[in-house]
Amino acid sequence: MKIQTPLILALLFTIVSVARADVLTVAVFDFESKDEAVRDLGPKVASLVNAQLSADPRLMTVERADLEKALGEMELGLSGTIDPETAAKIGHLIGAKVLITGRVFIVGRETMIVSKIIGTETSRVYGEVVRGETGSTSITDMSADMATRIGKIIEAKGDTLVAKVEKPEDLVVRLQKQVESKKNLPMVSISIAERHIGGPMIDPAAETEVGFILQKLGFSVADKKDPMAKADIEITGEAFSEFGMRKGNLVSCKGRVEMKAIDKATGQVLFIDRQISVAVDLSEHLAGKAAIQDAAAKLTERLLPKLLTK
Repeated sequence: MKIQTPLILALLFTIVSVARADVLTVAVFDFESKDEAVRDLGPKVASLVNAQLSADPRLMTVERADLEKALGEMELGLSGTIDPETAAKIGHLIGAKVLITGRVFIVGRETMIVSKIIGTETSRVYGEVVRGETGSTSITDMSADMATRIGKIIEAKGDTLVAKVEKPEDLVVRLQKQVESKKNLPMVSISIAERHIGGPMIDPAAETEVGFILQKLGFSVADKKDPMAKADIEITGEAFSEFGMRKGNLVSCKGRVEMKAIDKATGQVLFIDRQISVAVDLSEHLAGKAAIQDAAAKLTERLLPKLLTK
């Protein structure tokens, strides 16, 4: 039986789409370990848990350097300061869907490892506990046990940890409700420089995404090549993407978009923000584009209320 080429391509696309949807970006922070007897175990437990989770084909772990930068930007110290509210902000900075944090401490003759699994998009929190006899049970074995338990929770509770993927057309429909009663929407100009670290960027994903959403919502977008086009709001920014890691045939890339909106008449800065997103695809170029596109869409959603005040 001969199978038609379009059918094969459709099947491959479906398989890849499912694979990309199943891969989650996870960040493991140092576990808190204040007790003198376990003071040096927190970072070790986190490293061991991170190493085992990295071997899970469903997960992609965030680099340690990115976590430290995020903590610096958030002015956070110990992992104990990470709660569902700050988790959302950290996820916003590093593009992680799930954060892992916890504590190592001693109760009586037992060493305890307690972890929190936090969904950065849903603020849902799950916990796990591993117990071992102090001095007898290997911290390596306890950490491996904890990583296995965390993996099972993410697999079983993934739907509640991660927000449902929203299609671009669904986003436009949802945002349309905010502009239904608004008349005389301002004209906007969009100029967002873009690059992929390590390679050229063929076309501007961020600029295209912002323009696409705003046009669908009824805004007029000025043509940059038309000197007569006079925009009321000037949207500028910068976007870049870079390679994250590879797992089998899939590649992850991280994209960051920075955006600013200025009222041309007054010079007032109406909006300034940044967003990091992570995307997975078969090629580095497509993954980088997807990450930038997702970050741009999130920023546009946050920008919209500011545009509607004009």
